Amino acid sequence: MSNRSAIGVVFALHGAVAGTLATRVPWIQDRLDLSPSVLGLALLCPSIGAFIGMPMAGRLGHRFGGRAATRGLLAMWCGVLALPALAPAPVWLFAAMLLYGATSGMCDVVMNAHGLTLERRLRRPIISGLHGLWCVGSLVAGGVGSLAAHARIDARLHLGTVALVLLAAGVVAGRGLLPDRTAPGAPAPRRFALPNRAIAAIGAVGFCATFAEGASADWAAVYLTKVADAGPGLAAATFTIFMSCMAATRLAGDLLVRWLGPVKVVRFGGGIAVLGGVLVVLARTPAPGIAGFALIGVGVATVVPLVFAAAGNSGADAGEGVAGVATITYLSGLTAPAVTGWAAGALSYPAAFALITCVLAGTMLAAGALRPRGATGPTETAAGPALREAAPLGSARVPDAMD
Repeated sequence: MSNRSAIGVVFALHGAVAGTLATRVPWIQDRLDLSPSVLGLALLCPSIGAFIGMPMAGRLGHRFGGRAATRGLLAMWCGVLALPALAPAPVWLFAAMLLYGATSGMCDVVMNAHGLTLERRLRRPIISGLHGLWCVGSLVAGGVGSLAAHARIDARLHLGTVALVLLAAGVVAGRGLLPDRTAPGAPAPRRFALPNRAIAAIGAVGFCATFAEGASADWAAVYLTKVADAGPGLAAATFTIFMSCMAATRLAGDLLVRWLGPVKVVRFGGGIAVLGGVLVVLARTPAPGIAGFALIGVGVATVVPLVFAAAGNSGADAGEGVAGVATITYLSGLTAPAVTGWAAGALSYPAAFALITCVLAGTMLAAGALRPRGATGPTETAAGPALREAAPLGSARVPDAMD
């Protein structure tokens, strides 16, 4: 298995874990007889765990190497999938979800840093396509999970079996990951890396896109039902359409970056997303509402991958830079659904998405922060000016021949 294929499988497996658990939350709620408020607290725990764990991921990558850290954290992430269904009481569910979020976030950081290392080694953009494979993995696993739920398969059996399958696939993929090349005496990243000013500017772009993504994913079906008078089936399909548009755009995103550079791609995508937001706000029938959410998915799709790429190539340690922007984007994803609900309750659903459309406009205004350091012309790419070679996660590179 090539290095490119291996890291692609890692991203797909990470998405598959997330997509699998999402389909069995109702089973867990019924088994533990959770009230909506208790379930909401349980679903908040993964974001809290990720928010705590992410700033430490760069240090783990430095200590064990990017390849070993990616393999180990992916294995933990796959294994933890089985725990929520095994929880005998809410307090154990909270603990399982905190661990689930922490392993997810740390694995997210190290695998993105590893992907950026390979991207710069290959001298061409690949990070958007990797995030597209994450979406594909999530959609496929979600489909399988929906079938399992429809067949009333016990979630303990379902999640345990999927965890073992994904774990085995992760072991195979891990063997093909790019070997680490470290230089003696490479400086260690900080133990707990919060974003500096440069990373914060890059993260602000990701914050805007992730806010709209999180709000759309959680509220699209509700919006179509309450505002556009859509039936339950059509409203539920809106989420699948939204995610499919994101996946397709991310898979094509690397080619767009090669043509236009990351700044133009983000600005153009931001314009498409704003157009989608306007359609959503004006929609009073299902068709324009679905089209609007589809355009939002297309518009925000490439932003987070390019934000990660810009942070990893910002001149700081790759893992530390990715951890910094990941912390910001997870914070955005954590707050977006709640803020949208508050705005909808205080004003209206269209007014809430009008505010989200204004946030989307921020991606166009702040896109210049993604310009690679030293790049001044239109040939800039996500892999940095002149696509210089990357240091592996948490280390300095020893120059040698390309694989």
